[in-house]
Amino acid sequence: MLLSIQSNSRTEFIDVTAKLQALVARSGVKTGICLLFVPHTTAAVTINENADPSVPADILKVLNQVVPWQADYRHLEGNSAAHIKSTLVGASQTVAIVEGRLVLGTWQAVFFCEFDGPRRRQLHVRIWEGAFKE
Repeated sequence: MLLSIQSNSRTEFIDVTAKLQALVARSGVKTGICLLFVPHTTAAVTINENADPSVPADILKVLNQVVPWQADYRHLEGNSAAHIKSTLVGASQTVAIVEGRLVLGTWQAVFFCEFDGPRRRQLHVRIWEGAFKE
């Protein structure tokens, strides 16, 4: 399955948790895993707090400080910072499914991370059913 995502800023975190939960519900899987993969070299996926919008904003602020847009980069496209941020955050996440729901902490959400927008992006979603021993 593919989730189509439209980013609106150069860098932003987009909460995709509700869309993912809807895909899990539609799949009918009660126990399994949900694999998420971003097929873009300037985007990523992460899990973090969604209760306070200042948390994703703070993460982006620090990433922009640690990896500035302007530096002595060799990549001619001018988006080396986006490639580095994508590498630091990561292109995939795996989330357990129990009782037909994504297993996330009380304050957690799944965020698509845009580092070179605005763009139309894709998030690959694979849902597998399987009983796992605890």
